[in-house]
Amino acid sequence: MAVELRLVAIAANRDPGQASVELVAVLPALVVCVVLAVQAVAAGWALWSAGNAARAGARAEGIGSDGEATARRSLPAPLRDGAKVSAEDGVKVSVRIPGLLPGITMPRISASSTLALDAGTG
Repeated sequence: MAVELRLVAIAANRDPGQASVELVAVLPALVVCVVLAVQAVAAGWALWSAGNAARAGARAEGIGSDGEATARRSLPAPLRDGAKVSAEDGVKVSVRIPGLLPGITMPRISASSTLALDAGTG
């Protein structure tokens, strides 16, 4: 049994412009993937920021301070304007996910935190 290897030479100029056509065809899909990835990062950042603000508000409430004001101050400036903060049974922070494309309204996400102080420590 003999194994035969054949090398096929492809002429360099057989399909001129093929790479350009393929790039133009793939470019819109690449742009959509990048926008979706960046939007996912923005959603994660908003959720992380809301969680941090809720924890800061819960800590402030634990020491007798204003939890709502502390949570609102803890939010980054772009999320502060439309934020909803409540301090009933812990601190709940709700923010709108920043949208990358104009005209598309993104949903709200929320995070909450409570601080249970142990009366036996101190």
